[in-house]
Amino acid sequence: MTDALPPPPPAAIVAFTGAKLGVRQARGVADRRTGRATRATDPVRVASVSKLAVAVAVMRLVEAGKLDLDADVARYLGWRLRNPAFPDAPVTLRQLLSHTAGIRDAAGYALPLDADLAAHLAQPGAWDAAHGAGYFAYANLNFPLIAAAMEGATGERFDRLMARLVFRPLRIDACFNWTTCSRETMARAVVLYRASGDVARDDDAGRGCPGTPASDGGCDLARYRLAHSSAFFSPQGGMRISAVDLARLGSVLVKPGLLSARSLAAMTRPAWRFDGANGDSEGGFYCGYGLGVMLLALPGRPAACADDPFGDDRARIGHAGEAYGLRSGLWLDPETKQGVAFYVTAVADDAPRGRSAFTAAEEAMIGALK
Repeated sequence: MTDALPPPPPAAIVAFTGAKLGVRQARGVADRRTGRATRATDPVRVASVSKLAVAVAVMRLVEAGKLDLDADVARYLGWRLRNPAFPDAPVTLRQLLSHTAGIRDAAGYALPLDADLAAHLAQPGAWDAAHGAGYFAYANLNFPLIAAAMEGATGERFDRLMARLVFRPLRIDACFNWTTCSRETMARAVVLYRASGDVARDDDAGRGCPGTPASDGGCDLARYRLAHSSAFFSPQGGMRISAVDLARLGSVLVKPGLLSARSLAAMTRPAWRFDGANGDSEGGFYCGYGLGVMLLALPGRPAACADDPFGDDRARIGHAGEAYGLRSGLWLDPETKQGVAFYVTAVADDAPRGRSAFTAAEEAMIGALK
């Protein structure tokens, strides 16, 4: 007798054109304990696609006059922020949003409730001592800093800001680390499984601590400090959102509405593009970046770039995500307004690449709608 095969892991994909949703597909079991089938309307932790949503919120605050992309971000933090190797160079939100501020992840970025972000940034591993502003290196730690600036500028907690500025205006029930999602949405959470079959995340959606507990194990949010504790809500990757609602979020980038034309242009034009020596492309994965937005297959990119998972040499905007066995993507063609929002789970950390720097699993999801 052989052991029974494990249930298929969750995956979903939704096509859209502008604000109009098209084909949607879902497969696998969202929760193996109950056998609940995955639906395209079930929320999942989409990892770094979260950064795009945070950038939308930042640009709304810029439009409201609460934030300035090119001001010294210390103005909003309430504490000094400098790369120790370049102490006279201010750090700006434009740099943080485009991963060109010199921030690095070597010191970590998933911080407990009682961590002080200001003290954390005093560690050498949080900075690139060899390169000043303008050199690209993707770093998750940029986004707790961005969230801290949002909090300092408004006096509101990050998770509530995201609900007010992005989710409620779009009429989507999404959230960061479950705190502002409805009970009905939390009950439909997609559990993330690793390639081994082990649970990686969200088998206790909304029932546990909404972030990394304090060093003493406590999770009393009264201990949360604005502009100091913002890593707690995982602004770099903690958004829970369905594939359907992720497509609705993507439609924001298509035409002015939630954001002005000027803000959309600032987000989606290159704040950095790879020239072969001005950043770490991570094997050709990153070759263009706007403000919280990845730019794929830009014309004239170096031959070392392998950032075209669609295989058609068309420029696209959006963001990829990777964490806890999940790979996700939100991509749209700014010319045709056609886009796709998807995730696939139980992908191994060393999963094989496809024809591009993306994994074969991601390329297969993209190809499923062709």
